[in-house]
Amino acid sequence: MTGAAPAGGWTTGRIIELDHPTDRLVRLRFHVEERVDHLAGQHYVVRLRAPDGYTAQRSYSIASDPDDPLLELMVECLPGGEVSGFLHDVAEVGDELELRGPIGGWFVWEGDVPAVCVAGGSGVVPVVAMTRVAKRLGLEDRLKVVVVARTWDDLPYAAELQRYGAFIALTRENLGDRVAAPPYPDELAAYVAGAERAYVCGSVGFASFATRLLEDAGLPSDTIRVEQFGETS
Repeated sequence: MTGAAPAGGWTTGRIIELDHPTDRLVRLRFHVEERVDHLAGQHYVVRLRAPDGYTAQRSYSIASDPDDPLLELMVECLPGGEVSGFLHDVAEVGDELELRGPIGGWFVWEGDVPAVCVAGGSGVVPVVAMTRVAKRLGLEDRLKVVVVARTWDDLPYAAELQRYGAFIALTRENLGDRVAAPPYPDELAAYVAGAERAYVCGSVGFASFATRLLEDAGLPSDTIRVEQFGETS
């Protein structure tokens, strides 16, 4: 970080684009009123409000490049998820929702330091924002990416990450000549080499696995920044 991370208060966002890349994912692109520019790795809170005043809110990582005129979120629909279920099943283009953000200043990358990202499943979303920044600034050599998912269809932004040059490890199906398996230490070596910082994002179990993998590859624990969430990996 070169300074304090930007932070925004409550505002509203109008859904401009909405699509479902898979049956479990919804991609939403918002026009945000009085938007504060974000850094790659930050997140927004989405709050739903019922007519009787009941509210539910959840945090979602930002996928869009800060230069993108729209705010992009990719949301995985979780069983019983009040907010994710609404966004996946009910929300429509033109809807206005309450948003707060950007939030967070620790799990951000501005291109200032060589880094490696290791992300699992929907944990790739903030990493996608980082890769978009790296590509725009011509800094792909400073940001290496390793992602893990059960299957290709379980991985948000799979084709975009592959084009970026990410190493993709699928654990339930083969990918090309690579047999289904988590990433091996020797596969990680080229991506860790030269990294001064690491970003890990995924479920609690995945975050523990990825942190151990990075430490075994020689990265000091104090250079690893972890963002973990509930049920998915």
